[in-house]
Amino acid sequence: MSAAPSEIVQQYPKTMHLSDGREFIIRLMEPTAKDEASIIKFANALREEDLLYLRTDITDPSVVAQWVQNLETGHTITLLAEMGNEVAGYASVHREPARWTRCIGELRVNAAQRFRGVGLGRTLVAEAFKLGKTLGLHKLFGMLTPEQNGARTAFERLGFRVEASLQDFVQDRRGRLHDILVLTYELDGFTDQA
Repeated sequence: MSAAPSEIVQQYPKTMHLSDGREFIIRLMEPTAKDEASIIKFANALREEDLLYLRTDITDPSVVAQWVQNLETGHTITLLAEMGNEVAGYASVHREPARWTRCIGELRVNAAQRFRGVGLGRTLVAEAFKLGKTLGLHKLFGMLTPEQNGARTAFERLGFRVEASLQDFVQDRRGRLHDILVLTYELDGFTDQA
C-alpha cells in the first residue's frame, strides 16, 4: 500500500484526455511487483537517447526496487499515466528526509515517445504541482542537461526557470560528463484554476 497521504490517495484514479482525444488514466503507483514490472517494461521500451540522461537507470530492476521502497516510505509519490494496460508516462515527486530541504521536491517526468506532443507531460506536471501543494512543498525542481532542449523548453513553458548551471556535474550512461541545469518552480503561487 502506498504511503501517500489520504487526501492524495482519494484524488486518484482520474480519467483524462490527450489533446488528440485519446483517453488515459492517471493513478498512483503502488509498491507492488505488478507496478515494478510495468515501470521496467516502460523503461525498456524507451529509446537509447531517452535513457542516456535519466538520473537513475530505470531499466535496472534493483533501481526500480529502490523506487518502490521510496514509495513505501513516502519519500516518493509517483503518478502513472496508463492507456489500457500500458504505462504511457509517469511523474514523480521525490522528497528528501533532511529537515532543511523538506519543503522542496524533485520532479521527474517521462513519457513514451508516441505520447509526446499531445499534452501527456503537461498533464502529469500539472498533477505533480497539485501533489506538491498538498504535500506542503514550497518549490519543485528538475534537473536537465543543456542538450535536452525539448525538455527544457517544456519545463520553461510550464513556468520553471533556470536557477543554477553546474559544469561537468553529471555522467551519462556512456561515461561522458555533462553540465546540469537546475530548474525550479515556486508552488506558493500555483493554482489549478485555468
